[in-house]
Amino acid sequence: MSWLILCSSLALLLSTGALLGAGLGLTGFILLHFQGNGASALAINSVWNLLTEFTLSAVPLFIILGDILLASGVSQRVYNGLTPLFRKIPGQLLHTNIAVCTLFGAVSGSSTATAAAIGSVSYPELKQRGYSPSMVVGTLAAGGTLGLLIPPSLALLIYGATQNVSIGKLFMAGLIPGVIIAVCFSAWIFIRASIGTKVAPPATEPFCWKEVRQGLMQVWPLPILIFFVLGTIYMGIATPTEAAALGVAAAIVIGFSWGDLTITTLWKAFHNASFMFGAIALILVGTSILAQAVSLLGLPRAAVEMISDLGFGRYGVLVMVILVYLLLGCFFDGISLLLMTLPITFPMVTSMGFDPVWFGIIVTLLMEVGMITPPVGLNLFVLSAITKNEVNVTQAAKASLPYWLILLMAVALLTISPSIVLWLPNTIF
Repeated sequence: MSWLILCSSLALLLSTGALLGAGLGLTGFILLHFQGNGASALAINSVWNLLTEFTLSAVPLFIILGDILLASGVSQRVYNGLTPLFRKIPGQLLHTNIAVCTLFGAVSGSSTATAAAIGSVSYPELKQRGYSPSMVVGTLAAGGTLGLLIPPSLALLIYGATQNVSIGKLFMAGLIPGVIIAVCFSAWIFIRASIGTKVAPPATEPFCWKEVRQGLMQVWPLPILIFFVLGTIYMGIATPTEAAALGVAAAIVIGFSWGDLTITTLWKAFHNASFMFGAIALILVGTSILAQAVSLLGLPRAAVEMISDLGFGRYGVLVMVILVYLLLGCFFDGISLLLMTLPITFPMVTSMGFDPVWFGIIVTLLMEVGMITPPVGLNLFVLSAITKNEVNVTQAAKASLPYWLILLMAVALLTISPSIVLWLPNTIF
């Protein structure tokens, strides 16, 4: 009966166009009232505990950090600085997209912000140079997904804060998989540029180590910013919230001194970040209420028992969870999907012996897949808008398909060999 109420309430509320956070919260209230013997007051306690959680205050700070970097034009300087490094490699500046997205993801924590920041710089430049527009958009859509995995990741931060998993361990766990995936993206660009139809112009500019050194010297503020955000966490100097605050302060200083930040654009960044966090906070509140109801009624345990009765082992359960995420990723953005599903999937998967840190990386990878999966792949829409629909969403989705497959292969690899994820956090912590 509880499952029927859960599914029907969610389907009804979301089909009416209700906000996701409101739909989740109302479903939780219905379950608590009718199935939990009128225990609706527990929802108030869960929301209070969530909103007074110190770690969660890092979320708006990281959103502000990404918006400041976007507003200050830092991405333009970083892109220009790394351009000479890839001149003679097949694919040339397409590799720059992946490299800059990886570095930008290491300070922004947001997939959409990374794709928008680098895309607004890269697409006009590469189109003018004669690169295939769809190939450019494909690399930007894929590179943008690295913002969700490369620490500090907004998704990992929310996952750790809501499920009481060490954020430091999650950040460390995302580092090696993020680098591996970035290398695989570049390997595909190398292969695609070497065979088939032309996607990049002939390399006419000579490779010059002096220009490479000068270019790398231009990006000197970025390692400083990465240290403030990540180094302070890894060295135990600051908590994630304190590191986020340090990152915001450093981004403001760098934006004014090195970038093009002004008081007006800074205020606009704060304004945009406030609206974005407001939307996320509403979903967080709704998720908290639903999670309280789901936990009280023991639905994850019941689901595990039901699946076990069907003869599925722990990996069978995991495959089913992955398929659910892939399906829902076609219709919900990453953060919404994460918050909507964790109340059920997290206790279900961890109760079967899977490591919570490892599962956080797997879920984040599945969210990355959703970011480039139509019809709601946000990165596809963002980049299509940046190209002024010269590359429509369908074309962007086709161009992103190889990177989509790489992300799925990464999920399989990390499932077969979880030590790739867990070695670094287990070594350091």
